[in-house]
Amino acid sequence: MMHPDLMKCFDLTGRSALVTGSARGIGLEIARTLRMAGASLMLTDLDLDATRKAAADVGPDVGALRCDVSDPQSVRDLAAAIGACPDILINNAGVGREGQTRDTSDDDWRFVISVNLDGVFYCCRTFGAAMAERGSGNIVNIGSMCGFIVTKPWGGPAYHASKAGVHMLTKTFACKWAKSGVRVNAVAPGYIATNMTSNPNPTRVELTPVGRLGRTEEIANVVQFLASDASSYMTGAVLSVDGGYTSW
Repeated sequence: MMHPDLMKCFDLTGRSALVTGSARGIGLEIARTLRMAGASLMLTDLDLDATRKAAADVGPDVGALRCDVSDPQSVRDLAAAIGACPDILINNAGVGREGQTRDTSDDDWRFVISVNLDGVFYCCRTFGAAMAERGSGNIVNIGSMCGFIVTKPWGGPAYHASKAGVHMLTKTFACKWAKSGVRVNAVAPGYIATNMTSNPNPTRVELTPVGRLGRTEEIANVVQFLASDASSYMTGAVLSVDGGYTSW
């Protein structure tokens, strides 16, 4: 028999959420899922037109703003434009550049680190601090299985380093704000079917125990769990959602 309060644990009605990098892919799917769970939403991405289109796709009352998470002033401007600090922050914005170590240019290294790692730090620093001052809040960062292991085919040093950094930022902020009513967790996806993987390397599928790429909704569902009261005793966790890839 289902406990009468079980589904209420997953309900986000009355809560506001900000999702970065939400114009497409995993971020957009996360936005859809949080919306279905009842949250009010603000989407943000670099491409404002694409973000507005995504917001209209998610719902008629979903907001859209431009933000470059790699720029701390842009993040501060975003916070000022939103006004009240959201109840939930999803740090999804991320980029990747593949290549051997010797082929990684200075610009490629800085680009990936600035978006994937600096961006998470800037958003956590700005919104997480406001949550801690308020006494409540929930942050979910999107890391990667590349933060745990070196993947095959080689994914590039900057991406691996940035995602390992995201995992440690998650744990650091979780400990810092645990007694302030703020939870900070992360999801570490494996290879997911998005526009970035429209022609997936067969090796990636072969090396994934379940034998397929993940679906964006399979990441979004875990994010929604972490954003809800169903995970109320979890903070500092990094959940692998990778089809078993890191179990080899």
